[in-house]
Amino acid sequence: MKAMSNDRPQAVCATDFASIVGEENAVCLWENIELSQQKRIQQAIASEKFPSCIVYPRTQKQLAAVIAKAHTNNWRVLPCGSGSKLNWGSLAKSIDVVVSTERINQLIEHAVGDLTVTVEAGMKFSDLQALLAKSRQFLALDPTAPESATIGGIVATGDTGSLRQRYGSVRDQLLGITFVRADGEIAKAGGRVVKNVAGYDLMKLLTGSYGTLGFISQLTFRLYPLAEASGTVVLTGKAEAISQAANILRGSALTPVQADLLSAKLVSSLDLGEGLGLIARFQSISESVKEQSNRVLEVGQKLGLDGVIFADGEEANLWQRLQERIHTSATESVISCKIGVLPTAAVEILTQVELGLIHISSGLGLLQLESKNQVLKIRNELHSSGSNHTQANKGFLTILSAPIAVKEQIDVWGYTGNALPLMRRIKEQFDSQNILSPGRFVGGI
Repeated sequence: MKAMSNDRPQAVCATDFASIVGEENAVCLWENIELSQQKRIQQAIASEKFPSCIVYPRTQKQLAAVIAKAHTNNWRVLPCGSGSKLNWGSLAKSIDVVVSTERINQLIEHAVGDLTVTVEAGMKFSDLQALLAKSRQFLALDPTAPESATIGGIVATGDTGSLRQRYGSVRDQLLGITFVRADGEIAKAGGRVVKNVAGYDLMKLLTGSYGTLGFISQLTFRLYPLAEASGTVVLTGKAEAISQAANILRGSALTPVQADLLSAKLVSSLDLGEGLGLIARFQSISESVKEQSNRVLEVGQKLGLDGVIFADGEEANLWQRLQERIHTSATESVISCKIGVLPTAAVEILTQVELGLIHISSGLGLLQLESKNQVLKIRNELHSSGSNHTQANKGFLTILSAPIAVKEQIDVWGYTGNALPLMRRIKEQFDSQNILSPGRFVGGI
């Protein structure tokens, strides 16, 4: 591992935090952090100075006191949960301390009758789903690394997944939020009931803010009942026919909970056939699942596509393998990107990449690219306007994870809109000393 220098006094920082969190092993000096975790942190920061320590508060009050201490001393903080998405976004600058919510992980309230749940930010997504399943309910998100991802990290990065087809984005699931401001004060927005919409704009603001505006500590979500049955249809074949099938599905009365277009290499790597793919999942009563699945098969047959239906264990295994394949890089040089494109242009993009997945309705998806030149090529294509310069951008391409050298050479976010001055004013209002995730967001915010 690359050696890094640090001219900040570790002992002062660590001792101050230890007096707040109190417990043994709640403050870990850099040299005592496991190498795998050191590497994750290094992938998230830009400077040659490593953080002096990582702090693990166990309560929201301790978290607030830790942030207040950092604010008083002007120490720069990198917020994290388990670290599964720490390498997303731009490289944070001159971080003094990493603060993790991993131990702030309690279930606060599960209102089964109201279909709501309130949890602390450090709870693992998989643990929450297991708890909710006991009441035949679930949180309708499909995040990256579901076994290790924390609830707070999912919201901070806006990581929804394929279930947005039926249930919308993270923002659509969120009913209430508690966060620690940059000065250490605890603030709240929203509430614990579905009808309460107070503070909705603040919840939208913090979702996907990458820890730059506040440190999320507690969240309330709407829930949904688990369906009686589930089935998945996969169509594979020529790009033009897959595009037609997607158009038909978008315009039909069918109600898939997940529906994605898959690149040819992704299809073949999952042993699903040849050509591009369309995968659609239905969850409802058994009769509805069978009827809708068969209708998609019929569409595929008319277009000359191969089709197969997955159910039970085979279906669960398919979605797990798909999740692992699209999120796992074969080599450290792979550049993982989030794309947003007009749904009708999704197939055109997927024919240009080896590994990619794009949701058929939102046009949002994930691509694995091989080089910065490929990133720039696709980004330029999405940003290109007509000769008269009256056409809007076709979409966006944002780098999630990539080698540090790539993130240092090209703009991670690729933002071309006109809202950057407004974003800077919001950052100034929320974090005037710029201590929370400095440099990690759009425009170096």
